[in-house]
Amino acid sequence: MATLIDTNILVDLAVRDSNWLEWSRQQLLGAMARGSVVINQIIFSEFSYRYDDIETVDALLPRNQFVRENLPWSAAFAASYAFRRYRSAGGRRERVLPDFFIGAHATIRGYTLLTRDPSGYRNYFPGIELIAPDTHPLSGHQL
Repeated sequence: MATLIDTNILVDLAVRDSNWLEWSRQQLLGAMARGSVVINQIIFSEFSYRYDDIETVDALLPRNQFVRENLPWSAAFAASYAFRRYRSAGGRRERVLPDFFIGAHATIRGYTLLTRDPSGYRNYFPGIELIAPDTHPLSGHQL
């Protein structure tokens, strides 16, 4: 079973977020044990924001651990469709299109999505299987 990893999980690990490091680490290790861990160009780009060179990012996201997969064309369309529904329902521009690309990619490919921010994915990709803090809590972890 493949799991698409949302950017926030990778950031938690890279910056050693005191609130989310352990949860994100445990969930990523679980995803790796179950199958492939996938990222796309959008996730790679969002994660790369903090770094000055691609070699650093490549070292942090090694290809032997993170499968790099192109966004399917059908996912690009599904993302725009979901984003249009979001905006038509009064959604503000603060929720950016990259979140919709990530959700559509996971949906189109039938991947589980590992994220700690599930609300938008649930609303606009209702069939998506999520690993999120509310569905996969760590014992003793405060949400």
